[in-house]
Amino acid sequence: MPDGQPLVSFENLRVEFETNSGVVVGVEDVSFHINPGETVCVVGESGSGKSVSSLSLMRLIEYGGGKIASGKLNFTAADGTVNDLTDADADLMRTIRGNQIGMIFQEPMTSLNPVFTVGRQLTEGLRVHKKMSRTAAEARALELLQRVRIPEPERRLTQYPHELSGGMRQRVMIAMALACEPRLLIADEPTTALDVTIQAEILSLINRLKEETGTAVLFITHDMAVVAQMADRVVVMFRGNLVEEGPVTEIFNNPKEEYTRALLAAVPKLGEMTGKANPEPMAIMGETRTEPPKPIIAGIETLLEVKNLTTRYPVKGGLLRRTVANVHAVEDVSFTLKRGETLSLVGESGCGKSSAGRSVLRLEEPLSGEVVINGVNILEMSGSDLHEARRNMQMIFQDPFASLNPTRKVVDQVIEPMINYGIGKRSEMRERARQLFDRCGLNETFLDRYPHEFSGGQRQRVAIARALALNPKLIVADEAVSALDVSVQAQVLNLMMELQAELELSYLFISHDMAVVERVSHQVAVMYLGRIVEIGPRAAIFENPQHDYTRTLLSAVPRPDPHDRQIDKELNFKPIPSPIFPVGYTPSPSRYREVSPGHRVLEGVQ
Repeated sequence: MPDGQPLVSFENLRVEFETNSGVVVGVEDVSFHINPGETVCVVGESGSGKSVSSLSLMRLIEYGGGKIASGKLNFTAADGTVNDLTDADADLMRTIRGNQIGMIFQEPMTSLNPVFTVGRQLTEGLRVHKKMSRTAAEARALELLQRVRIPEPERRLTQYPHELSGGMRQRVMIAMALACEPRLLIADEPTTALDVTIQAEILSLINRLKEETGTAVLFITHDMAVVAQMADRVVVMFRGNLVEEGPVTEIFNNPKEEYTRALLAAVPKLGEMTGKANPEPMAIMGETRTEPPKPIIAGIETLLEVKNLTTRYPVKGGLLRRTVANVHAVEDVSFTLKRGETLSLVGESGCGKSSAGRSVLRLEEPLSGEVVINGVNILEMSGSDLHEARRNMQMIFQDPFASLNPTRKVVDQVIEPMINYGIGKRSEMRERARQLFDRCGLNETFLDRYPHEFSGGQRQRVAIARALALNPKLIVADEAVSALDVSVQAQVLNLMMELQAELELSYLFISHDMAVVERVSHQVAVMYLGRIVEIGPRAAIFENPQHDYTRTLLSAVPRPDPHDRQIDKELNFKPIPSPIFPVGYTPSPSRYREVSPGHRVLEGVQ
């Protein structure tokens, strides 16, 4: 490649979408470039045009109802020839996609084929682009899964996407994008669904690939801490326009635009809650506070009590598909949750956080234990009693696209719980949906749209509005804000805390974002291999962590400071042990040592 010639250049890109109400401009007059071996981070709010820009480069925007109205997308091939991808033919794009340009998509469940195994999908690109034999491609696929730290990679190759957790699916996507060692890697929110330890390793992996192979990276994210760790240059976008561009240190130390300054100020930082006993609302972009935030004080009455909860999934094998082993997803878990209190479950992807949350609501059937809500054990309920009990319990799911029906308007999905419980007339339900949209930062004109017409962050807000429809007492929020940019994340978290204070809502908050957990939690439980290894008040867990795994989690949190880069350091994480045990295996019970009142650490079982 000639010296000084960029690998990719966006020149005056304009992308339009045809809608029922006319033409919507997704990206307007955007110009920037990416040099070989450089990492350019594109940041901005949900709906700012970040993903539209990257999908345009891959020419995938045409499959999503958009069209490139004007501009150039120049890509320099290995032989130095420059191709304008805006008018490249289908054959050329087939040789570029997945081979010279790899892409990690934002929502893994929608970008993995549900009818093919993980192994089939990982080897497909290798066999097409690299002409590998089946055996060589399978060996490379196994190596890729090991590099992204999936436990039991041999077994994962034979599984289907729906059998994996959200974090595991995201790691499969990353492995697929890295498979052919592309010259440009487009990473669209690649670590959104990942816990901090895996995120730290993936960021280091991408950085190491960049250094070893000269791969350039277009990194799209709303996480400013990740930007500080990864970027050489930063492009800031707002409502389809490029508002600021510059070296990462300049953007963080001396931002020129008010929007960039507000974006940086909205980032939750680990340690901000030190010395504070209760959660507090966050700073909102563009808002000036006239009075200090009010802490969210929990009630004293117990709402939920979970005792010795155990959930296992059978592993089938052999010709007769008998159960040959069990996945010990949730093992001997106990905790209590008061009215108006937030208990956060944190831990690595696959540690059992989501399974525990789903088991509490009986979306998964536990093997044993008790789940007592309002004094009644819901594991003993059935039929109409269980239906009525569920009115007080709702869930916000991790993947909003998978939990919303693509064939129905979002207004119908938000009012569906009200219809199920016979609450109000149709007009009253629509007005309630409009109010919920307004509180979740969505325009009422969005009510009659379909899920595919929203950005990832907007879809998550629709899911939150739906969960609030019945005014529940308990909400299990499974990575409820992981898909949201920092400004909307702050708004939604403040909304959840505001509702908590008003309605005495209790949250079982499942998250991998330790800075958010520190901000919203009264209590924190750290999970590892299906067990709670440490539980206690938020201040005790963050300021006096006792278990080695808790310390590892906290040390892996990315810092929003480009001068303190963890990706340049060696990370020494132990391999993840398997949670699969043979039929008949009886694990030892969980025993805890009390460090201080309410602060307990698992002993013996590691």
